[in-house]
Amino acid sequence: MMGGHHAASGAAAWVAVTASTPIAFGWYPVSDVGIMTGALVCAGAALLPDADHHNGTISHSLPPVSEGVTKLVAKLSGGHRNATHSLLGIAVFTVIAWLLGKVSFHTEQFGEVLVGPGIMAVLLIAFAVRALRLTGRRRWWTWGLSVSLGAFVAVFAPEEWYWMPFCVGLGCAVHIVGDFLTTRGVPLLWPVRPRSPRWVRRHRWLPFDDMWSPRGNLSLPLLGDAGSWREWVIMTPVSIYAVVGVAWAMLHQMGFDTAGAWDSATELATAAAENLLG
Repeated sequence: MMGGHHAASGAAAWVAVTASTPIAFGWYPVSDVGIMTGALVCAGAALLPDADHHNGTISHSLPPVSEGVTKLVAKLSGGHRNATHSLLGIAVFTVIAWLLGKVSFHTEQFGEVLVGPGIMAVLLIAFAVRALRLTGRRRWWTWGLSVSLGAFVAVFAPEEWYWMPFCVGLGCAVHIVGDFLTTRGVPLLWPVRPRSPRWVRRHRWLPFDDMWSPRGNLSLPLLGDAGSWREWVIMTPVSIYAVVGVAWAMLHQMGFDTAGAWDSATELATAAAENLLG
C-alpha cells in the first residue's frame, strides 16, 4: 500500500475507534483535542513499519534525523518487510511508545512535562505531514508544524498523551493489515517464516499461491498490487472519512452543536427518502 494511503488509514482508524459520534464506534474514547492530535499521530504511526526502508516516506520526512533512524531500523530488523511488518513488530513499537511515555521532567510553571511522548509525537506528525503532503516539499514547514503541535500538547495538555502507546500500536496494526491486503503480503509470524508447501508452489494456478509466498509472507490480496485502482477505490472514501471525523471534533471543540446538526441532517435525509419512496 502507498505511504499516503497508510497514513490516511491510520487517521481513519483513530477516528473510528476514539470518536464518540454517530459515525464512529467510540471503543476507546478520547477528548476532541485527542481526536484531532491523535489522528495525525496515528497517521504517522501507520508509517512506522516502513521505517526499515531507506527510500520510504519516513526516510524523507525529517532529514537528516529520519534518514539515520531508517538506516538503524533496517539494520536491526533485517531489512525491508521483515521484523517491522510482523506481530512482534507491533508489540515492539508499542512498548517503545510506552517507555517513552515515562520520560518527563518537572517545571515550576507547567508542572510535569512529558518529554518522551512529545518527541515521539513530533516525529510521527512529521511522518504523517510528509505522507499526506500537507506542507509540500517544504522541509522547514514540516519541522515547524510538527514541533509546534508536539510542544503545545506536551506543555499545555500533557494529560492527552496517555493514549500514545495505544495510538502507536493501532497505527502499526493498520499498516500491516493494509500490506496484508496487497500481493506482496507480510511476514506476520517473523522471525518464524514458514515457507509455503511444495504442492502450493508447484500448482501456481491455485489461489493459495498468492496468499502464501515461498518466503513465508502471508496475504489476502484483495487490493492487488500497491497503488492499484482497487486500492484507490477503497482508500478514497476512507480518507474522506478521516477528514470528516477530524473536522467534526474540531467543530465540537469550537462549540458547534454537531450532535444537533447530525440529527437535523438525519431527519432531512429520512424525509427525503420517504418522499422518494412514497
